Amino acid sequence: MRTAQIGQYAAHGGPAAAAQRGAGLPEADQACGLWNYMVYALLMLGIAAIAYFQFRAIVPRVLEVAARRHGIQVLAYIGVTWMALGVLLVIVRTILWIVYRPSPAAASETAPHLTVIIPAYNEGAMVLQSIESAVNADYPRDRLEVLVVDDGSKDDTWNYILEAARRHPSMVTAMRHDRNRGKREALALGFSRARGEILVTIDSDSVIERGALLALAGPFRDARVGAVAGKVLVYNRAHGVIPRMLHVRFILSFDMLRAAESVYRNVYCCPGALTAYRATALRGVLERWKCQEFLGLRCTFGEDRAMTNYLLGDGYDSVYQRTAVVHTVVPNEYGKLCKMLLRWDRSYVREEIRFARIVWTRPWPTRALAVFDRSITNARIPIYWSSLAVLPVVIAVHPRIVGPMVIATGALSFIQVLYYLRSERSLNFAYGVLYAYYSSFALFWIFPYAVATVRARGWLTR
Repeated sequence: MRTAQIGQYAAHGGPAAAAQRGAGLPEADQACGLWNYMVYALLMLGIAAIAYFQFRAIVPRVLEVAARRHGIQVLAYIGVTWMALGVLLVIVRTILWIVYRPSPAAASETAPHLTVIIPAYNEGAMVLQSIESAVNADYPRDRLEVLVVDDGSKDDTWNYILEAARRHPSMVTAMRHDRNRGKREALALGFSRARGEILVTIDSDSVIERGALLALAGPFRDARVGAVAGKVLVYNRAHGVIPRMLHVRFILSFDMLRAAESVYRNVYCCPGALTAYRATALRGVLERWKCQEFLGLRCTFGEDRAMTNYLLGDGYDSVYQRTAVVHTVVPNEYGKLCKMLLRWDRSYVREEIRFARIVWTRPWPTRALAVFDRSITNARIPIYWSSLAVLPVVIAVHPRIVGPMVIATGALSFIQVLYYLRSERSLNFAYGVLYAYYSSFALFWIFPYAVATVRARGWLTR
């Protein structure tokens, strides 16, 4: 599959597409401004309409049943309170999303020395595409090095890495583990050999746009910034319904959530697909990160979220840079998607527990917004599962409530994908609505299973 995907980059957001997006800038900027204001207005109206619908069509019936059956009264009131706070959180995030602006990119004349690190395992021909995208980036050649670490691949990945090193002997350095030791160990080797002031990680199944490296270097003008998250898009989104759904979800995750988090300088997870680190900050936490344990076991996954937490704990800020774009391969099959989400959710559980301690060391405005955000976000988990116990009782009394609840799910997801329409004016937003139903019926089991198996160490990559 990966070999067949080579060449899709230019068709789905590569350098040529990026250049086309820059054509006719004055007119495009004006039209974009009008479009953005229309999206903002629709969002606010949509949020108000959903809140009104929920508290008129659903909440009264739930409270009516709760008043009759005292056994579920507490759960019902907790659920309603959480719904109200959830609406408030959406409003706060929306305001932050509107306020967010990316930092100016670094100038070529003053750009610092930068090292790109690409860990690879059984990646095949795709790793060559990844390396070439870094080598051909718009960055001063005399201040750029690319380190590629083969983590004991059993296929022809090493041959492609050697080919890249032969093509670009002054820029690409090939390194190899004698056996598979895991992505964290591969990254650690790259970090230890890197000479740059900024260290950039790129996944071996990902390609960056030409301006990504200069864009990533820009925010480091601020000495408080320790990590900069890039914008992740789906490389293979033409390869099935799942990649199309994930593309919309990625837009929401980055251009909405991480943009909002960036305003209060607390991006919770800077992704392995494209993230830049201040070298001095990273080296201060490198040994702790490399030897991290959880519940008595060595951590082997979630290295990106873990590194972000270590840097936040050391007093650095993490921000999002919308103009630094990477395109990454995602699963196109249900089983592989489940493995990816299970890996993410296990690391989410572990790092949320860690962040619950770190958050109290953050500066006051950041701390207040982070506590508000994480409290409501994580409260959804026990409230959602406890509501499943209340739901059959409510349905038994008000069977017609099923219709409004199904409509509410679709309406909520439609409101969410309006954020997507600011980034991409495309009918593909419908895949975001589809994903809401898909995740509700086909992926609901993953998080509780991740909690139950949080000590598992399987990589679940391929």
